[in-house]
Amino acid sequence: MENVKVTKEDVQKLIETYNIKNVGDIQEAIKDLFGKTMQNMLEAELETSLGYAKHDYANKDTDNSRNGYSPKTVQTEHGPVQLQIPRDRLGRFEPVLIKKHQRDCSSLEENVISMYGCGLSTRDIAEQLKSLYGAELSAEKISQITDSILPSIMEWRNRSLDRWYPVIFIDGLVFKLNENRSVQKRSLYLMIGINAEGMKEILGMWLEPSENAKGWLDILNDIHNRGVERVCFICADGLPGLDKAIQAVFPKTKLQRCIVHQVRNTLRFVSYKDRKPMARDMKTIYQASTIEIAEANLGAFQDKWGNKYPNSVRSWFENWEHLSTFFAYPKEMRTLLYTTNPIESLNRQIRKITKTKGHFPNENALYKIVYLGLENASKRWLVRLLHWDQIMAQLVIYFEDLKEYGV
Repeated sequence: MENVKVTKEDVQKLIETYNIKNVGDIQEAIKDLFGKTMQNMLEAELETSLGYAKHDYANKDTDNSRNGYSPKTVQTEHGPVQLQIPRDRLGRFEPVLIKKHQRDCSSLEENVISMYGCGLSTRDIAEQLKSLYGAELSAEKISQITDSILPSIMEWRNRSLDRWYPVIFIDGLVFKLNENRSVQKRSLYLMIGINAEGMKEILGMWLEPSENAKGWLDILNDIHNRGVERVCFICADGLPGLDKAIQAVFPKTKLQRCIVHQVRNTLRFVSYKDRKPMARDMKTIYQASTIEIAEANLGAFQDKWGNKYPNSVRSWFENWEHLSTFFAYPKEMRTLLYTTNPIESLNRQIRKITKTKGHFPNENALYKIVYLGLENASKRWLVRLLHWDQIMAQLVIYFEDLKEYGV
């Protein structure tokens, strides 16, 4: 379609015709113009259907004819508009512009879903719609509109995945769900994969009643059944049973525990005055150039803090096997592996839109808002990871079997 240039004279005529003095007058003018345009298009549709113009009986070649109008109110982006839907005598005419039973021309459903994805409650959405569009929708109707994305969620959760991923990050969020007339805590696990192009990709979300090896086995089997054959590294917090599940499904995969989580957990029961010096001492462990230096610094850390905070220090030794995995690899790979920051950032965005929810009435309600949050977050992932070409070159050296996947 050609661009139509609107002149200053056109604008001035519009201002004079509608006596525009403020923003509200502009909205009313647009609404009126929209209504008149829609009405003219409906008349043109009927004329095309009948094959002759109004009152042009000389060119009439049909036994059908016009038969008055039916009033109809439709919702637009600028508020409700009154239309007169033309009818034909034989009842054959069905407008394409405004379909039968259609009451909305404002992309209302898209707006409802967008607001729901920002964390607004059904009541808040109803108030916003009434204020912005003059549309009155019940909480039940809004819930029905958001239910329209459930098939998309099901398709997304069951879609095929790549054959291999260099790195996968896993973390969980705890939510409250109404189950069997009581509110129960459930863990929602999210998984981000770094694909062969160095781009972040959300692999899925899973709702589990508790953290155990059986739950992790189900989750890892799910991505395996969807096409994943090889994962070089899985990075996660100290999730119970995850190491056993990895060995069962992806036996060649290396597990790296998140250093950031470890530091956070270590400082949890440390007095405020000791936190900064203790954090500096821990930094000498995970930022060491070699594992030998890291283990020497870990020993010094134990000597200094072991008597005062035995449980905090002991956790480093109990988890050292998986905390120290990244020391076997070059600097570029270490930076990628030792923290689950990519998924931590995603979790913050999900918490932002769910923080006002005391609990969710069912699983679908939780899936809907988290899915929309994931969709919004992933739209920003437009750039691949830093130094990715170098990391890929190193991966091929350390994992020779990647040649089977065309690397």
